[in-house]
Amino acid sequence: MAPGGGAFKEAIESHSKYLNSEMSMMKAEIGNTPIRSSTSVAEKHGINGVHELLQCPSCADSMYPPIHQCPNGHTLCANCRRVHSCCPTCRFELGNIRCLALEKVAESLELPCRYQSLGCRGLFPYYNKLKHEKHCSFRPYTCPYASSECSVTGDIPFLVAHLKEDHSVDMHDGCTFNHRYVKSNPREVENATWMLTVFNCFGRQFCLHFEAFLLGTAPVYMAFLRFMGEDRDAKKFCYTLEVGAFGRKLVWQGVPRSIRDSHRKVRDSQDGLVIPRSLALYFSAGDGQELKLRVTGRIWKV
Repeated sequence: MAPGGGAFKEAIESHSKYLNSEMSMMKAEIGNTPIRSSTSVAEKHGINGVHELLQCPSCADSMYPPIHQCPNGHTLCANCRRVHSCCPTCRFELGNIRCLALEKVAESLELPCRYQSLGCRGLFPYYNKLKHEKHCSFRPYTCPYASSECSVTGDIPFLVAHLKEDHSVDMHDGCTFNHRYVKSNPREVENATWMLTVFNCFGRQFCLHFEAFLLGTAPVYMAFLRFMGEDRDAKKFCYTLEVGAFGRKLVWQGVPRSIRDSHRKVRDSQDGLVIPRSLALYFSAGDGQELKLRVTGRIWKV
């Protein structure tokens, strides 16, 4: 044995025991949770960093294939590539170079929905995230008031308060209604909503619309119901609308449309009670100088 060999071996064994003892103590003291947390934080920073790389430096929108790059490696989204002949970053002339590496990296990413703070807890592949967000049930709703271009968005409780306070919309409790619509000049067709009423029924809210518009060249009146919520929940309800006089009446039965469908989309699809003007004037029981219609209805659970 070489001089000092035993001492050297002893030192190694001692050092090894010391390291094993140290690791055991660390595991006993901190366990696995902090290590996982540190890893997830690092991963989070890594994902955020890559996500920033996938933002177009020109328009700041997320980039999707084809992702372009200049000869110096600066990236550009397809929309900006169509309007720029030079790189916005270095002013070098753009060619037709695809950044295939970044496109491939994007395929491996999973990101939270932009509506995460509103309750969406899903993680989505980078290239599917945009499609999901267009239909995410947690995305804000648009104000259902249709007679003005209202751009307010929010959840249902917020929009109910907004309709009441900012649009002075009538609020009613109950699942049946009986409304009288009066217009002094029935020959005026303004393509505008006359009235919106909100009903609180079964713990949910429904919007009753009544308006005049042109169907082709023929003036008509129309009443229809929209549900303040998702389409899958709207299908849990049905409603009827009736209008008539002198032993005659028109009846409509349908399913309320979600306010995800715009007011104009529902109206133009004629998904409601459509009343020709000649019949509306007949129901008004007058000389044709004033419109007086009484619309009754009921909402029930399927």
